[in-house]
Amino acid sequence: MTTLDLAPEITCPPTDLWSDEPPLESDLHLQQIFLLLSCLDWLWQERQDYYASGNLTIYYNEQQLKKRDFCGPDFFVVLGTEKRPRKSWVVWGEGGKYPNVIVEILSNSTAKIDRTAKKALYQDIFRTPDYFWFDPNTLEFEGFSLTHGQYEAIAPNEQGYLWSKELELYLGIYEQKLRYFTAEGQLVPTPQEVARQEKQARENTQEQLNAEQNRIEQLAQKLRELGINPDEIA
Repeated sequence: MTTLDLAPEITCPPTDLWSDEPPLESDLHLQQIFLLLSCLDWLWQERQDYYASGNLTIYYNEQQLKKRDFCGPDFFVVLGTEKRPRKSWVVWGEGGKYPNVIVEILSNSTAKIDRTAKKALYQDIFRTPDYFWFDPNTLEFEGFSLTHGQYEAIAPNEQGYLWSKELELYLGIYEQKLRYFTAEGQLVPTPQEVARQEKQARENTQEQLNAEQNRIEQLAQKLRELGINPDEIA
């Protein structure tokens, strides 16, 4: 028997794991998560160095995996990684990367945990730099930035927006939804809003062209009434 035969068997935790999250609390939760995802994907459509998801399990420790003690934030963003579909976020299979930004959507059943246990988890274990929570019913909105290992409340600007250093964007409430705003305070639109704006711009341009054409035709008619052929005018 060789020394290798006596060596203990080495096992590695799995990395190909399905998400194991319960259904979302309400349609408001679903709409809010989709809004955060779609706006960020539109804004960063040229980028391939991030991963954003919602209601997806984060497996962060093999011991926690065995105890089924894992966590699925309502929305999170990981920077400096590959943008591709995943079944879940498995920290040990992603180079040890944890989320840079987490947003929890509060509800009656989760608000206390989001404000306490999850806040402690994201601060002490995940070391997530930016943590926010938002209540779609009461519009309660808070944000925290990791400073010297502790979460400190993010002070709002004059509009009540909270700055995310990781995203380099503001988060704030607009029409009772949590939205992104640029450093200049401009609302980051949804793809649908962009499509409507482009359609309106095309319609406005067409109206201007039609008005100009009508003006030219009216001028030509005046010239004909004066006995002048507008086609002969150089």
